[in-house]
Amino acid sequence: MAVPDFQSLMLPLLRLAGDGMDHAFKDAVEAIAIEFSLTPEERNELLPSSSRTTLFYNRLAWAKTHMTMAGLLQAPRRGVFCITQRGRELLASQLARIDMKTLQQFPEYERARRGDVQASVEPALPAVAFSELTPEESIERAHLSLRKDLARELLESIMQCSPAFFELLIIKLMIKMGYGGSREEAGKAVGRSGDGGIDGIINEDRLGLDAIYLQAKRWEGVIGRPEIMKFVGALAGQRATKGVFITTSWFTQDAKDYALSSQYKVVLIGGERLADLMIEHDLGVSVAATYQLKRIDSDFFSEE
Repeated sequence: MAVPDFQSLMLPLLRLAGDGMDHAFKDAVEAIAIEFSLTPEERNELLPSSSRTTLFYNRLAWAKTHMTMAGLLQAPRRGVFCITQRGRELLASQLARIDMKTLQQFPEYERARRGDVQASVEPALPAVAFSELTPEESIERAHLSLRKDLARELLESIMQCSPAFFELLIIKLMIKMGYGGSREEAGKAVGRSGDGGIDGIINEDRLGLDAIYLQAKRWEGVIGRPEIMKFVGALAGQRATKGVFITTSWFTQDAKDYALSSQYKVVLIGGERLADLMIEHDLGVSVAATYQLKRIDSDFFSEE
C-alpha cells in the first residue's frame, strides 16, 4: 500500500498512546509502520526536497503535531508524547477516523491553526483549508506545479526562436553540464561537419580526448525510428561512437528501443527532459524568489 496521508495516521497514533504510557516518537514510527504493513521501500521513501526526512516520518510527525494542537496529546519531554484526558475521552467515543474536521471541535486547535498565541496583537490568519497534505507536501506540490509551468514556457519560447538559436542553446547547455571546455571552443562546432545528420560537435572533456556529436531538432511532431536511424548513419559516416539527439518534442518507443540497441552510444533528450536540464543548470531562467523552510534545532535546547 502507499504511505497513508497524515490524517489517516491520527487515530492509530492516538490508539498507540491510549495505554497512558510515555512513548518515544521514534518507537511510534516503527510501531505504526508495522501496523500499516509498510514495505521497506515505503518506509524509506524520502520527501522530494530532503535527503534525510522520510515521507512516512514527516506525515506521522504532522499527525502528532495536529493532535497536540487539539489537546489530545502532550509532550512531557523532548521526543516523547503521551495521551491527555481529552485524548482518552475522544478515543473512548470509538470514532472510525480522526481527521482535521474532527479536531475543529476544539477551540484550542482552531486558535493554533490561525496563529493565535495568547494575546498576540497580530491579526489572525485565515484557517487553513481542509487537506490531506502536510505543509511540506503542499509546498512540494506547489513547487512541482510551478516547475511544470516554467518548463512549458521554456519550450514555447524555444519554438519561437530560430533553428540557429536552438543549436547555440544546445551548445550552451552542454557547456553548463560540463562538456566542451570554453564557449569559444564549443561555438566553433556548430554546423562544422557539414553533414545533414550532425548539427554540432562538442568535446566530451576539456582536453578533447573524445567528441560527442549533436543533432538538434526544433520540432513539434513526434520523432520516430527513421530519424534516429539517420542520426546513427551520420555517426557511422563520421566514425563517431557517441551522439546526443535533442528535440523540443518527444520520441516514439520504437525510436527509444532502436537507440538502446544501437552499437553506438546514443542519448535521446526530449522536450520535457530538455526543459528540466535548462532549469537545473540555470539556462534561460533566473531565480524569482527564495524561501527558507526552517525547523527547530533540538540539539540547541538539549540540557543533557
